[in-house]
Amino acid sequence: MKNSETPPSARVIFGQNVRRVRRLKEMSQEELAFRADISRTYLSEVERGERNISVDNMEALAFALEMELPDLMRTSLLSLPSEDSR
Repeated sequence: MKNSETPPSARVIFGQNVRRVRRLKEMSQEELAFRADISRTYLSEVERGERNISVDNMEALAFALEMELPDLMRTSLLSLPSEDSR
């Protein structure tokens, strides 16, 4: 039997993409949380894929990042360069 990896959940993909875009825009968690009207702690948990996030909060984060919500769900964003590769 082949050992296959489980693909990341939509929650994890969304969180990783939010973190990646936030960092590419050189925005702090505090700033993004303020713009999206959520707590910084909640944002941190979302970015780590630890929280189930409502569609309303997903839309608020997308708006705060000046992105469309479907774009934040794309696995292709995971291949964008991170600040670690700069």
